[in-house]
Amino acid sequence: MTALAIERAPPPTRPLRFLLTAPLWGALAGGLLLAHGEAALLSRWSPVTVALVHAFTLGVLGNAMLGSLLQFLPVVAGVRIAGARFAPALHALYNLGVAALVAGLASGQRVILLPAAALLAATLGGFALAALAGFRARAELRLVRAGIVAALLFLLATVTIGVALAGTLAGQWAVALARWTDIHAAFGVLGWVLLLTASVGSVTMPMLQGTAPVPRAAFAAWLLVMVLALIAGAALRALELGGPAAPLVAMAPVLPFALAALGLQARAPYRRNPTLLRFWSTGLCALAAAALLLVAAPVLPGPRLAMLIGALVVAIALPWLVLGMLLEIVAFLGWIRLHRECGRGMRLPGVHALLPERDKARVLVLHGLAGSLLLAAVLWPRPWLAALTGLALTLAYAATWLVLLGVRRRADRFLVVVRSAR
Repeated sequence: MTALAIERAPPPTRPLRFLLTAPLWGALAGGLLLAHGEAALLSRWSPVTVALVHAFTLGVLGNAMLGSLLQFLPVVAGVRIAGARFAPALHALYNLGVAALVAGLASGQRVILLPAAALLAATLGGFALAALAGFRARAELRLVRAGIVAALLFLLATVTIGVALAGTLAGQWAVALARWTDIHAAFGVLGWVLLLTASVGSVTMPMLQGTAPVPRAAFAAWLLVMVLALIAGAALRALELGGPAAPLVAMAPVLPFALAALGLQARAPYRRNPTLLRFWSTGLCALAAAALLLVAAPVLPGPRLAMLIGALVVAIALPWLVLGMLLEIVAFLGWIRLHRECGRGMRLPGVHALLPERDKARVLVLHGLAGSLLLAAVLWPRPWLAALTGLALTLAYAATWLVLLGVRRRADRFLVVVRSAR
């Protein structure tokens, strides 16, 4: 079991800002779908679709990734993030950039796109560089640290390409949109989000799900193959070589990751946190399904296939992996707050008392319903089905936000009792 250095944890409010904002963006994504209907599900190149994708990738996943790293890096990886005290400003500016980008894409106001991209580049790039600077000090968990470093480097590449694409859409310069959009998506979704999730998951799966430790040699091999596959796939796409082979090369390590993680869950000797297990198993199955559909794409032609793969990865698989962890992290942050305010010698409520399993299970059911409707709406885009899906997504993410707020409410209630007894 990896040791947690609780004394190195930042003030809980720093990561909480980001973690509590993530589900609000999910609710906004549902609102976008509710407002625009099936137009958001017809083509990956539709401005509303691109706005919806960035609401998920930057709003939901981005906030969750930043908040998680603010907590994980010092506590588990022993990495001190330079300037972490400026997290409130980072949070405000980053989400302002996300809001401007999503609004510019959805409304067609392209003049907003370049300033929004510049703001996102400054915040994400600044965070990545500050985090990378902390990796200079030697510490344990070298493989995990290597995976996080690679993810941060892919984040920097994603941001750079994103600025180039935003400038092209705004008419400031010209790059090959289709080609570099594909590379931007691969680096952001697979290189940043999935690589980071897998690296952190190699620690948290044994810790929180009760699986056996991730084999070091297998994880090292996968990490190397993942990085090389992304670079090779990007090179093929940039040079317009290989045709349909480019996405297959980039996506090749995804299926082994999903199957290996599912195997670890199936053979877990000490199963715990059942809702987290279900979030992850469902997300991993969605990820595996997306990889298999991409392999089968040459023999399964059709306009809906690309949208289906995108929905599985961006709106279901990765958010589910992240949401399952987010529920656990917020409960843990609530416990850290009580630990610091009450001091030693006080019996504190556990993390499961701060966020009961039944609340997490209700959130899981709502997301399951929303995800099922989304897949149906992608395959059979109808106005009523798209609207119903948007409503279901909004309700699922709003319920997630309220459940997370319940951690603070229970902690406040405990503190009132403690203070009244003194």
